[in-house]
Amino acid sequence: MKLTETAAIITGGASGLGEATARWLAEHGAQVTLLDRDAERGAAVASETGGYFAQTDVTDETSVQAAIDLARDRMGRITVAVNCAGIADAAKTTGRDGPHPLGLFQRTVDINLVGTFNVARLAADAMQHNDPDEDGARGVIINTASIAAFDGQKGQTAYAASKGGVVGLCLPMARDLARSGIRVMTIAPGIFMTPMLAGLGEEVQAQLAADVPCPPRLGDPSEYAALAGFIVSAGYLNGEVIRIDGALRMR
Repeated sequence: MKLTETAAIITGGASGLGEATARWLAEHGAQVTLLDRDAERGAAVASETGGYFAQTDVTDETSVQAAIDLARDRMGRITVAVNCAGIADAAKTTGRDGPHPLGLFQRTVDINLVGTFNVARLAADAMQHNDPDEDGARGVIINTASIAAFDGQKGQTAYAASKGGVVGLCLPMARDLARSGIRVMTIAPGIFMTPMLAGLGEEVQAQLAADVPCPPRLGDPSEYAALAGFIVSAGYLNGEVIRIDGALRMR
């Protein structure tokens, strides 16, 4: 799929990995529509990228469908969906304050896993009506997991479970959508400099970076974005999870 012919929706597009992806795709000739809860920041990024914005709650079917309808109306079609919206609250299974709050676990799974599936299924429904290219391709869905899906740390039960679910979605969804010419890929980032990490302070960031084998630094969101762009253009990539983590294996 040519980037210059791409019409993409990006959840979490107002910041972090989603913002970087929106900017990268726009710089390479794609149309972009940002989906995010942050209306002020989302509208600003959309303006700067020459794209569009739809305030969206990924867990709400009506909200996502309205955003997809808007994106398709503005861009003419949707050929790419990149799911970057997510949260990373931490709590141990049990501790001094008692058991892991059930509501926190449910909220994390609802946003990270259910929200991802909600957007993917509705985007796929829109994509299946696209005219196919010479390979029969009509679209690409890129979901975001995490290395926590494989190497979850203390306090990450909810986050790791939600991202493990995103990993589990990849192959069966790719098989489901193959007859419609829609590819499904998943990116599992390591430790990236996103707003969630920026608040930890320079000393903590340096400690985290020191654990990365090569290069010994935090990932830059533009590197995630470039990988997403490569997936869009590499038509034989399908049904796979790609780690982008500097060979980091959490202990």
